[in-house]
Amino acid sequence: MQRDLGDQQWPQRRPSTEDLIKQLKGFFKRRRKGGKAFPIVLAVLFLLWLASGIYMVSPAEEGVVRRFGKMVRVTSQGLRYHLPWPIEEVDTPKVTEIKRLEIGFRTVDPGPPARYQFIEKESLMLTGDENIVDAQIIVQYKIKNAPDYLFKVKDPKGTLQDASEAALRQVIGASTIDDALTVGRLRIQQDIKALLQRIMDGYQSGILITEVKLQTVRPPKEVEAAFKDVVSAKEDRERLIYEARGYQEDIIPKAKGKAVQMIKGAQAYRAERVARAKGDAARFLSILREFRKAKEVTRKRLYLETMEAILPDVRKFIIDPKVGGNLLQFLPLEMAEGSLKKGAKETK
Repeated sequence: MQRDLGDQQWPQRRPSTEDLIKQLKGFFKRRRKGGKAFPIVLAVLFLLWLASGIYMVSPAEEGVVRRFGKMVRVTSQGLRYHLPWPIEEVDTPKVTEIKRLEIGFRTVDPGPPARYQFIEKESLMLTGDENIVDAQIIVQYKIKNAPDYLFKVKDPKGTLQDASEAALRQVIGASTIDDALTVGRLRIQQDIKALLQRIMDGYQSGILITEVKLQTVRPPKEVEAAFKDVVSAKEDRERLIYEARGYQEDIIPKAKGKAVQMIKGAQAYRAERVARAKGDAARFLSILREFRKAKEVTRKRLYLETMEAILPDVRKFIIDPKVGGNLLQFLPLEMAEGSLKKGAKETK
């Protein structure tokens, strides 16, 4: 028969002191006729009894020594000794081993492929916005205080399972279903871990919570299809919002750049017109000053400069009065005659 103390397995029940005394009496009676061999046998038995207190603590364990049931010391790894039974006993729990606890499901076959058994009484719960959600978690833990783990709590694993379920329900009950199904999973895991550690520390369980993982968070099977439609619609909404924001981020900088370009162009045009006007005014004032000094000369110079600018684009005829002739020979009489003939035909 084995005694269950958390995950620690105890050896079979040893005989009581009365049974041991009876066995020794029977042994003495049987060996009374042994003569000188009897003390030697007794000494050997005594040495074997003393040697039974030698024990080994592995690197992954801690030794917890009890004297008449009371914890007296904790030993580290290596070859150690305690007073033989029934004076002292030792427990060697594995303090570095990461243990695993499943809430809402149980692993039937690790596979591959893995097979699970879902336990709805543990996994079904209400969210903060009064929706039903099916949530399963995995809790990983190890022993941080061996004496507390062995003696402060009667059933550490069962206590941890109840506390994990309570922490899961409390955190999910304070969250919305959207957070639980989408963006709030990481926060929920962290909140469950912190709350569960506070609960176990309050029990002085000697357990350290190393990690909490949300295995599955989903709506109940009866409404799973409707929830998928809702989630799909929300994803489409988020996608459209992000696309609109992307278009906004694309068009606004372009519009601002175009506005700046137009402003810079207008400013450059204004500066150019102002500079040109100032130049024209300065040139006019300089001509005015020269005109006032010599009016006839300036008038003639302006006339010549103007003609010089005009004449290159005009067809020119030079008439020398000494040769003779007049302007009639340069008039476009042929064009006028053609116009008269065309008008007569139209009249007919």
